[in-house]
This record gives sequence, C-alpha cells and structure tokens, in this order.
Amino acid sequence: MAQRIGRLGALVENERINAGLAWVLVGFLLVVVVASLLQADFLWAIFAGFVFAVAVIPPLSYRNAEAMLPWEVLLLAALPVLGRALATLALTTRVATYLSVAALALIVAVELHVFTPVRMTHWFAVLFVVIATIATAGVWAVIEWLSDIYLGTAFIESEHLLMWDFVYATAIGIVAGIVFELYFRRVAPPRTRLPNDVQERIR
Repeated sequence: MAQRIGRLGALVENERINAGLAWVLVGFLLVVVVASLLQADFLWAIFAGFVFAVAVIPPLSYRNAEAMLPWEVLLLAALPVLGRALATLALTTRVATYLSVAALALIVAVELHVFTPVRMTHWFAVLFVVIATIATAGVWAVIEWLSDIYLGTAFIESEHLLMWDFVYATAIGIVAGIVFELYFRRVAPPRTRLPNDVQERIR
C-alpha cells in the first residue's frame, strides 16, 4: 500500500507528466474560448481566455514548456467552465460561475506562490485567496452589468440576487483558500514539479 502511494506521489510530482496534463487542460480552455465566440457567448469567452492567458504566463516567461502550473489547479478551473457550458439549469450555471471565479483566484495565488519570491503566512494565504475571489467576483459583476447595458443581456436579475452571488463567492473562496493552504502548500508543493533550471531562477 505504501509503495503504491509512493508511486502515485512520484507520478503527481513528475514535471513532464504535470506539464503534459496542464497543456491538455490549457488546450481545452482554448477550445472553450473558440466555441464560446462561435456561440456569441462573449462573457465566457473572455473568462476562459483570461484563464488561458494566466496559465501560459509561466512557460512564456521562462521559455520552458515544462514551467507549468500544477495540473490540479487548472483542472479546478476547467471543470466549472465545462459544467457551465453543459448546464441547462440556471442554478447549475450560477454555481459554475462561483466555482470558476474561485478557481481563477486560486490560480493567481498558486502562480504567485510558485513563480515569484512572494511568501505568505498560513493565515494570509487563505485570506489572500478569499479576497482575490471576492475581487474577481466584483469584476465579473461589473462585466455582466456592462453586458446587460450594451449587449442587451440579462445576467443581473436583481440587486438582491447579486448580493447573494457575493455571499456564495465568498463561501467558495474560503474553501479554495483552505485547499490552497492544505494541498498546494503542504501536501503537494508545486515547485517540486518544475525543471531544475526554473527552480534555480526562481530562487
């Protein structure tokens, strides 16, 4: 059993496997961008495009295809996007929105933690993800409001529901912050999956 867990850990921490899985998910996000544009779903095209852009910053900056975020964090961002694309119920769509916002905040936090000299204390790491989630939800609400005004959409049904959106985003942001602290900082440190030359440059 211990040997099996050790093999699984080695598999998860392998930089080539991590990069390969991460690039597959990045490719999926690009497909979502194109599909959303073809369906005139411009808001989700912008969102998926932004996640795609943030994800490819490290490999472009270090000019190394293996300098990728952990595939798990990209999966957390890709699943809500897929769920939202396949959703038929309004509630499911809204939940996918909250999860996507929290996943984007988590990506930013992991990217700062892995690819910059920034170091966060345990409590601040959780607080940062929560605040980033709330801030992202706020920006998303402004984009929806502008879309309602200039594109004739109806994303914001009422101020009451909008306030509940912020409550839900905050709650999911707390969960994302705990995931960041417990998993990406303690169980599976993302920096161990980077090529040695990239690790040296970060130090």
